[in-house]
Amino acid sequence: METCDKAAFRSYVDVLLDRLDAHAGRTVLRYLDEDVTGAAFRASIYRYARALASFGVTRHAFVAMFAPNCPDALAIRYATNLLGATTMFLPAIESAEQRAAFVTRMQPTLLIAFAQTKHLVPAHSGAQLAYVGAGPARLRLDIRARVQHDLPVQSRARPDDLAVVVSSGGSTGAPKASRRSFAAYSTMVSAPSPEDRRQLVNGALAYLSQVLVDNTLSGGGTVVLKTGYDPADTLATIEAERITDVLLVEPQLFETMDHPDVHRCDLSSLRSIAHIGGSAPAILRRRAIRRLGPVLTHMYGASEAGLVSVLTPSDYLVDASLLDSAGRIRSGVDVRIRRADGTFAHHGQHGAIEVKSKAVAQGYHRQPIEAAHKFRDGWCLTGDIGFIDAKGYLHVTGRGGDVAEIDGAVIGPAQIETPLCALPDVRYARAIASGDAARGYVWDVVVVPWTGRRVDVARCMRALESACGASVAKAVRMAALQRVPLTEQGKVNRAAITFRCRDASKRGLEGAVSRSRLNAPSEAPA
Repeated sequence: METCDKAAFRSYVDVLLDRLDAHAGRTVLRYLDEDVTGAAFRASIYRYARALASFGVTRHAFVAMFAPNCPDALAIRYATNLLGATTMFLPAIESAEQRAAFVTRMQPTLLIAFAQTKHLVPAHSGAQLAYVGAGPARLRLDIRARVQHDLPVQSRARPDDLAVVVSSGGSTGAPKASRRSFAAYSTMVSAPSPEDRRQLVNGALAYLSQVLVDNTLSGGGTVVLKTGYDPADTLATIEAERITDVLLVEPQLFETMDHPDVHRCDLSSLRSIAHIGGSAPAILRRRAIRRLGPVLTHMYGASEAGLVSVLTPSDYLVDASLLDSAGRIRSGVDVRIRRADGTFAHHGQHGAIEVKSKAVAQGYHRQPIEAAHKFRDGWCLTGDIGFIDAKGYLHVTGRGGDVAEIDGAVIGPAQIETPLCALPDVRYARAIASGDAARGYVWDVVVVPWTGRRVDVARCMRALESACGASVAKAVRMAALQRVPLTEQGKVNRAAITFRCRDASKRGLEGAVSRSRLNAPSEAPA
């Protein structure tokens, strides 16, 4: 474990450690209102590397974590990769049975849990266990790390070795686990990043959050870690920490932009609010820009496909109609649209989106059947439907299951949500593929009212029929809720939406909803 000559290959961790050394006295992480300097974080990585080695972690080992947003989780991840081993942040799957099955399928060498996450550890995972902040002393990784010295540890990473396994959100079923080598992942996070960047990370350490953290730290910036998402806290943190960059999935973006504090907080430090999700209606994006300023950056991609396209302020400030799109396809990314008959589409023709680039995952980890359906000849079959317009901008109509052709028109969630969000009483609407297609439903739709307003579902259905036609309206089952149910990663909880729509249908609920919580958005859009 002593220092020796560096290997010719330099992984992203080597670059990051060099940057921490160069900025030893600067704050690189903010957590629970405390500063972590470059020197302290670098020392923590080396100490954890030695502690992991004492647990038998070597090159080709696989370390999986049920991890909260905290510096220790990041340090353990980097230490694992420094040893040439694979790392993964495990999803907090709600079902204990499904969570145990997923962990067993991943087959980690070492399974690490924290005080906040120890309840997630399956009873019989088959993996060696270690803990941080909890558990018996003999299994305490953090206790072992404290007694290690912090001299540099030689990187054992090799370009073709497996570096990271990233879980999908699992919103459409069991999570998928995409994998990338050290060479592939190091390339992915090597984009230039300014040293004065202050990145807020307030959600689960999922795929894009990991990339943003790695990119920010490698560029010499600062990451502000929060234990979870809350709209009021997000706005307060942006003001207090002078945040320049934040990532929000679409439901979080709309919760944040509609919160009453948006008018009271100083958000002038913001340069970019990156939001992910392929098909948000332009009416909501326009409202976000009015309330938050021209800092909205829409990104389309997935854990399997990498980042595919980006819509920047420089695009939509010149041409507002581009707010209907997912932006311009990134350099180095090939996108093709495959029609139902197997032929490739021309501009403006809908079809299945397929992606090829260096950022595409190299398959799924221990999920060969799923991988065979997702990856073919270097192409990632996203499962989304869309088209490329004459200007080269990508339009994402929605997931394949969320899109249907009715009366000759291709209808996706945005086409349903747009007329609903235009109603004065509706703050937000979300459409997904119905969980009861056998009963004739194509979409389950939830509508959320402004505080103090009442949503009339019958009126919503009439507006939908007027905009999309009677056939579409008949294919929709709708419920009015105070909040859209979300998953751990902030995405819409599809199973919960289907349950609520099914329940509303059974009880014949087509009336109004009660007042939202006192801290909910309190005004309709101007």
